[in-house]
Amino acid sequence: MNAAPSHLRLVPAEGAAGRVCPYDYRYSPRVFARAPDFATDTLYVIGGLYGNLAALAAIEKLTARERAPVTQVFNGDFHWFDADPDWFAAVDRGAAPHRPLRGNVETELARPADIGAGCGCAYPESVSTDVVARSNEILAMLQKAAPSAARNRLARLPMHLVTKVGGLRVGIVHGDATALAGWRFAQDELDDPQRRGRLDEIHGAAQVDVFASTHTCLAVVRDFSFSSGQLTVINNGAAGMPNFSGTRFGLVTRIATTPSPQPPLYGIERDGVHIDAIALPYDNDVFLDRFLKRWPEGSPAYASYHARIVDGPDYTIALARPR
Repeated sequence: MNAAPSHLRLVPAEGAAGRVCPYDYRYSPRVFARAPDFATDTLYVIGGLYGNLAALAAIEKLTARERAPVTQVFNGDFHWFDADPDWFAAVDRGAAPHRPLRGNVETELARPADIGAGCGCAYPESVSTDVVARSNEILAMLQKAAPSAARNRLARLPMHLVTKVGGLRVGIVHGDATALAGWRFAQDELDDPQRRGRLDEIHGAAQVDVFASTHTCLAVVRDFSFSSGQLTVINNGAAGMPNFSGTRFGLVTRIATTPSPQPPLYGIERDGVHIDAIALPYDNDVFLDRFLKRWPEGSPAYASYHARIVDGPDYTIALARPR
């Protein structure tokens, strides 16, 4: 691999890998107060694909039902379980024609392993050290499967985008409005009244109407009335894994000027723009078969994710719905 770009060369020396948030992940919310990078009438935000090719095929079927052209943004962590050269290449080909952002997975893939931050997840203290360690192991195995040319391309991907959908300005991130692996758009953070003041400040600086994110891996949508105006935050959780207990479908965020051809699980309408969570039913048997061939029982990914892939997380749709 060639030398990493300067913005990917240095990370903090202190803190456990996988738990620390590298300084080069951080940005000011003012970066969103810019002219839109593009405009569209139908936006799909596809975060957390995690290498699920069956989910990638399901996205093609979903977008084919739309009457208008669809802009697809893969907002990070489209790689993860695909720690096999052929599998990795297939995922890369699927995301490349659209508008990919780099999540923590892509950022750490692009970095030389000896100066990396583990998985770059910046896990909060509530996440066990075993989970952190396993994520670091998965990232190390994924690095071995990723060719240097692909890693160099990932290094050049942006961390965020701004788009215009109808009359709304939308900030698209992997984590939150201040960091690539930030957790401010997690359900528990959004529902904490003590966090509202800071979110109001962020909204005023960012000058966007909607933030679409993913990183926390659990879906949520919330709408706020602040002194700075109305802010909607939607987090699709994961396109490539189940998001709710007892389910086997992924989720994508759809933001569009027309209603969805597939009824949303939940969402809101603002100023003629539909902001929805859309179920992504994929062939779970096909995905699980591929997963188990690469990550059999005893592997770090099996320990961390097999139960979720089979039964969904301990999380309900009621917690994700707007309040």
